[in-house]
Amino acid sequence: MLLNPVISKLAGKRVVLASASPRRQDILSNVGLRFEVVPSWFKETLDKSLFSAPYGYAVETAKQKALEVARRMHVKHLKTPDIVIGADTIVTLEDTILEKPFDKQDAYNMLSRLSGKEHSVYTGVVIVHCSSQEDNHLETDIIDFYEETKVKFADLSEDLLWEYIDSGEPMDKAGGYGIQSLGGMLVESVHGDFLNVVGFPLNHFCKKLAEMYYPPSKQAIHRVKHDSIPYVESFENLSDIEKDCTSPSKTCKANKGVQDHVCKASSSASSTPCTSSLQNGIDERPKICTQELSIITDLLDGFKASKTLFAASKLKVFDKLKDKGALKAMEIADKINASVHGTKRLLDACVALGLLENTHQVYSNTNLANTYLVSDATFSIHEYILFLNDHAWSYFTHLESSVIEGKAQHHTAMKKTCDKGHEGKERSMRLMHCMLKIAARDIVTAFDLSKYRSACDLGGCTGAMAHELVWTYPEIKINVLDLPEVIKHTSPFQPENLDSSRVTFTSGNFMEDSLPEAELYILSRVLHDLSEEKLNHLLRKISDACRPGKNALLIADIVLDEEKKEPRGPLQALTINEEGTHRTGTEYKKLLENHGFNSVQIKTTGNLLDAILAAKR
Repeated sequence: MLLNPVISKLAGKRVVLASASPRRQDILSNVGLRFEVVPSWFKETLDKSLFSAPYGYAVETAKQKALEVARRMHVKHLKTPDIVIGADTIVTLEDTILEKPFDKQDAYNMLSRLSGKEHSVYTGVVIVHCSSQEDNHLETDIIDFYEETKVKFADLSEDLLWEYIDSGEPMDKAGGYGIQSLGGMLVESVHGDFLNVVGFPLNHFCKKLAEMYYPPSKQAIHRVKHDSIPYVESFENLSDIEKDCTSPSKTCKANKGVQDHVCKASSSASSTPCTSSLQNGIDERPKICTQELSIITDLLDGFKASKTLFAASKLKVFDKLKDKGALKAMEIADKINASVHGTKRLLDACVALGLLENTHQVYSNTNLANTYLVSDATFSIHEYILFLNDHAWSYFTHLESSVIEGKAQHHTAMKKTCDKGHEGKERSMRLMHCMLKIAARDIVTAFDLSKYRSACDLGGCTGAMAHELVWTYPEIKINVLDLPEVIKHTSPFQPENLDSSRVTFTSGNFMEDSLPEAELYILSRVLHDLSEEKLNHLLRKISDACRPGKNALLIADIVLDEEKKEPRGPLQALTINEEGTHRTGTEYKKLLENHGFNSVQIKTTGNLLDAILAAKR
């Protein structure tokens, strides 16, 4: 493999991918590269008119993404990376850059333009080498390149276009399609690197790394010309280059380096005494790969970061700083009734986590804190943080007991919360309101729900989802159905401008009572918590109330990735009762199809909850 000769050069280095794209992560992981993921906060607002060619825009955007991550990690995280990889992929038609569509009509216009034509996909890639100087100055060395791939669309019919658009896939992709998924059915031919269209030009990247770490002799360079693609250099006999690297202290065996991901010396080194381990001045003993070790140490320190956030939120640190703007540690300590010494340590920890800023010993909130951590912010998760601190923390503390007994502590903790009378009930409602308020917009816009004129939110609690629905779809009216003890406490959660004619609250039990008539039924954070018997009973009731082409079911819940490798779902599953379970998209689709819903769309939102729309054709 192209990366084998250089993989050992990266072992022990802090390699960072400045992208949240799961496709780029998969491409790089599959070749054995070990890296951290730190998504860039760079806002892609560069003026496209300043660039003579589209690829210049992609390269510059990738550069700014990578540099933002490098600087942030160096200054705020106090973890200077060795290498930061940035990438940006754009789709161009006749030198016009096509962005991500902002709605379905825009997606239709975009894909219609591409129909029957050949367009270009450019990915700009930047590799930033970082080093920290004595004065804590960050020094960077930047290498960049781009790759172009030509893609030709087939002549697309109206039906095919709208079928693809209705799948929801175009909405988060440049050019409005994803070639590796359903969008592949639109493509007639590809000329160039297929993975470049997916999001990362792996072949060019590998060659660039080989060029960086093993500059070839002139005899080893073969220039290859691809139509409409810049010259690239093909490096052969890399295995011979590797054989010349005789220092096991600096390189790993290529095959084992990829398979085991740990730097190892030859087996003879481990069988000889330490006094004999130096041969020709080379240390033959096994080496620890610090990059691998950092994965474990980050997990070990994870609870410290969580508890730091919990403590700062519990003490209302972010609220005090929002009110006063910027304060010294002594001033904050006075406002939260805490020691100056302890307060300063807490504040410094928050700075290291990127939650606060410290300028000349004066602390202030970051934009992140003002948006999500201040208790009265529009998108505040303050109540969720308090729940995690006051309740979830305790049942994770006794996780081993839960594993041994096979019973989660979640419901015990929730029951204790609710058993504290009105205060406990209101606290659990604030938690639900907080989570749904954060997720609601992404849920109700995951699919086009404008055709529905009436909805019933089953177990809708405070009506957070209902409020977002009526805001997004002016024609819809919603009935929130929940238990009597919930409905009577909903008043404090209603917005001042609530139109009571469009959002109504009804007391009832959706498991036992007849369902109110509605064109759209909604279930938020319900299905994962039910036993198979209760789950099938509820879905059967909803299915009986749904007519083909008329009604639908909108589900807001966690949808696991197919391989169940993303941590969010499995970690959450540790806290639900033994009868409940989280499901993958395929498992949800099969479950719903068994109840007569033969049109199931699934959208992973990236928010706290994902979205599923099930209907009968």
